[in-house]
Amino acid sequence: MTEQAMDWQELTSLTRGQPFVVERVRLTSNGVAIEGEFEPPQLAQLSVEDQVFVTAFVRCHGSIKEMERIFGVSYPTIKSRLNRITQMLDFVETDPAPSRADIIDRLRRGEITAQQALAELEGRP
Repeated sequence: MTEQAMDWQELTSLTRGQPFVVERVRLTSNGVAIEGEFEPPQLAQLSVEDQVFVTAFVRCHGSIKEMERIFGVSYPTIKSRLNRITQMLDFVETDPAPSRADIIDRLRRGEITAQQALAELEGRP
């Protein structure tokens, strides 16, 4: 029996929006299988329609005008849907904590006090 790969959209349709975990991952290049409990990526947890919408948004480089043309809806409709999808996604922090060297350099330059440097090194705001 040959197995055919299932894509995320098919999996999302089968689960009908119910939360799920992936328990086995197989690397196709070498057949190694990893078992455990893996949460699917956030985008894979969206409905199929929302996945298509996000894909279209990325492909048209975030152009709402282009999205209006593709989906045949108004600007407020596109914005509303983007806002709804945004609420479903966790924000990914892109500003990592400063390194120890950065903190010490800022202290040497007099940009922060010794107390501020200690607080940052200890992970306090």
